This record gives sequence, structure tokens and C-alpha cells, in this order.
Amino acid sequence: MAQAVSSADATEAPLLFSSPPPPAGAPRRNWFAFICATLASVTTMLHGYNLTLMSGAELFMREDVGLTDGEVEVLSGSMNVFMLASILAAGWVADQLGRRRTLVLANAFLMAGALAMSLGTSFGALMAARFVTSVGSGFARVVAPVYNAEISPASTRGVLSSMLDMFINVGILLSYVSNYAFSGLPVHLGWRVMFGVGVIPPVFIAAGVLLIMPESPRWLVMRDRHGDARAVLLRTSDAPADADLRLGEIKRALADAEPPPPAAARHGGGGAGVWKQLLVRPSTSVRRILTCVLGLQFFVMASGVDAILLYSPLVFKAVGMTSKSAVLGATVAIGAVKTCFILVGMLFTDRLGRRPLLLASTAGVAVTAAALAMTLYVGTNTTSPSPATAAACLASVLAVVATYSIGYGSVVSAYSAEALPLRLRAQASSLAMAVNKLTGAVVSMTFISLADGITMPGCFFLYAAVTAAAFVFVYTRLPETKGRSLEDMEVLFDK
Repeated sequence: MAQAVSSADATEAPLLFSSPPPPAGAPRRNWFAFICATLASVTTMLHGYNLTLMSGAELFMREDVGLTDGEVEVLSGSMNVFMLASILAAGWVADQLGRRRTLVLANAFLMAGALAMSLGTSFGALMAARFVTSVGSGFARVVAPVYNAEISPASTRGVLSSMLDMFINVGILLSYVSNYAFSGLPVHLGWRVMFGVGVIPPVFIAAGVLLIMPESPRWLVMRDRHGDARAVLLRTSDAPADADLRLGEIKRALADAEPPPPAAARHGGGGAGVWKQLLVRPSTSVRRILTCVLGLQFFVMASGVDAILLYSPLVFKAVGMTSKSAVLGATVAIGAVKTCFILVGMLFTDRLGRRPLLLASTAGVAVTAAALAMTLYVGTNTTSPSPATAAACLASVLAVVATYSIGYGSVVSAYSAEALPLRLRAQASSLAMAVNKLTGAVVSMTFISLADGITMPGCFFLYAAVTAAAFVFVYTRLPETKGRSLEDMEVLFDK
């Protein structure tokens, strides 16, 4: 690769708030990496907000737009389906445009989608708006974890990569707060305001990305922009020597990779060559990495958490909680607990490691989901459920959410992004997120119908059994990645 900086360097927008390189011998300083990871992650907050806003908004949309149960189920779950298109394209887009510009594009779609949702007057119009929102969400969910993993030093990569999960859950909490806060407005106006408040944040987030965030150093090396890459690494490493070490590791990882076709090499992406290395002729280490990452993405959604996030009002109504304000207040509690325990998991990711948190989370969800199923069985088979039954149901739901969040909700994105090899990371992340969203779509778009067929308690017994299988998968298949450099992952998985 040529060492010269390309002419594109001169045309890239200057960063207004970039920190200077740390002086030689300076102590660890990762504030700039923290700021960059925060900006990348905050885009996913809008994904969380738009995903779960339907849980409360649909109570009012049924009356205003005349939605049926089937339309509500499709509209709630369609985001996971629609995201597949942008998720599968996100890796290629991120390799062509760069991680930074792709995040700006994601915010543009999120802004347009929120505006279209707030103005929708029919099921068809709402579905079209949901599609636009999903494109932005898909780009954000793939590119943000890739960027965070690539910008972060190994010493804090766990917490910085897990940050996006915290912001997703902040968005979920804000959606529940929005449901509750605007529920007193007229029916035809309240749900529109709920979606409308999501129009402004993407503008400020996109501006912050353009003005503050540098491009990923690994993408810059893929573009032969080694000077720019080293400048970014100097600002995001623990010490100048670490920056040179990280740059050398990136160069060696690319040199050891199977060279892409000449056209792909000139444009920084592997194209069909990447998919060939992923799916047609993967090495032993790549095959094992894909098995771990795709399996983890399947199990995290098959746990049934989306059923709780999207249909908690139906769960609470099943045990006799009839007041809209009480139901929406309970959803706020779900969002608060989920956010708090995501933060706990995020803080312990680099201290305890990824594997212990995942084992604790899968075991916890299996037990608490079974407890929720038992509570629902008692509540739904009683002619007049008591307040104690409703309280027990809420406690069980919060327990599921808490145990999910400490591992599943805080580690999976970080583990997936850091385990994947550099040359395959963007497009393999697209594949992993596609598995995640396809599984989520099956859960979210079948919950009401499945509950009619095997009962609501039966649904959660099923989710508990799947999560018990996930515990076995994590225990037998997943190695610990804490403290390992990104370029060393193939060696770890080749053992």
C-alpha cells in the first residue's frame, strides 16, 4: 500500500473539537475516544426510541387511524423486517463512504422517517414511514458498533463498544416516557407528537458527527491514508507508542488478508471477495468466529425480550391492569430498569470480561422468564386477578429485563464487533445484524398470534427454554476476548 496521504485528505471537513496528540510519556487519556464513541452511539438512541414507541402509541393509533390487531402486530414488528435491507447494505456502504459519512446518512433517514410517521393518516402511509426509519436504524445498528470497536484502545474497548447498547436503552426509556407524557393530549394529536419529537435530534447528532468525529483509523488504512490513520490513533490511544503499535497491527492484518480484486483494493472494499471469504471459503478461525457471532445474535433476540418491549401493555392487561396510565407507568419502569442494568453491565464489561456477564445473563433470563410464565399462568387462569398478581407480573417482567440487560443487552454488540476480522468486519457485521433482526421480526410479528395458540404463559416458557440453550452455547463455544487486540482475534479463535 502506498504511504502517501491521498488527495481526499485535503477535502475532508476539519474537526472543530479534535484533541491534540498526547505528549510522550503522558498518562492514559481516552477522553477523545470516549467522545467519538458517544457520538457514534447516540444515533442508536433514535433506533431504540422509534422501535418501542409503538408499544404505547398503538393504544391511541387504534382509535385515531382505526388499526386492527393484525395491523398493529405488523406495524410493530415491521421495523425488524425492513431493517434487513439497510443492514445487508450497510457494510458495503460503510466500506465505500466511510463509517462517519454512513452515520450522517443514518441520521438523515431517521429524521425523515420520524416526520413521515407523525404525518401518517393510514396504515399504508405508516408502513412507508416505518420503512424510511428502518433504513436509518439499520445503518446505525451496523456501523456504530464497528466504529466504536475500531476507534477504541483495547484497555477500554469493552465499555466504549457497549456504550451503544446503553444509548439504545436510553432511547427505549425516552419512548416510554414520551408515551406517558403525551397520553393526556387529544387522541388524534398525542401519538403524532410522540413521533414528531424524534425529528430534531438527528440534525444535531449529524452535525456533531461531522464536526467532531474523525474517520475510523482502520478504514483510513484500508484507503492507504496512513498519515490520517496515525493522527487519529494518536488521539485515541493510551500513549503515542500504543498508536504506532496499533497502526502496525492494522497494516499487518491487511497485509495478511487475502488481497481483494484490484478495483476493490482501489476503493477500499472487498465486495464479492469479502462475501467469498465469509460464506464460500472461510478459514477455520473465520468459520468459528461466524458461528459464535451469528449464534449469539440469534439467541439474544430469541430470548423474547422484544415481546416484552413491544407488547408489555398486553402482558399487563392479561393480569388485570386496565388503567392506561398504570400500564404506561409500568412501561416507564421497564425502561428505567433496563437502562440502569445496561449501565451496570457496561461498567463491568472490561473488569469481569464478556463471557462471565453472558453466562450470568443467559442463566438469569432463563429463570426469570420461567417465573414470568408461572405468574401469567396464575393471573390468566383466575376469574378476577388481584393487585398482588399484577404486582408479581410487573416484578417478573422487571427481573427479566434486568438479567437480560447485564449481559445480553450490554455485551453482544461489543463481542460481535471486536471478534470479527478487520477485512470482513463491516460486511460480517451486516450479516450478524441481519440474523439479529430477522429473529427479532419472527418474535415481534408472531407474539400475539403465538399467544392465541399456546397461551401467553406458553410463550414465555418457550423463551425460557431457548435461553437455557443459549447458556449452553455460551459456555461451550465462546472464548473470552477481554484485553485482546482486534488484530489478534483470529489467533484466539483458531485455538
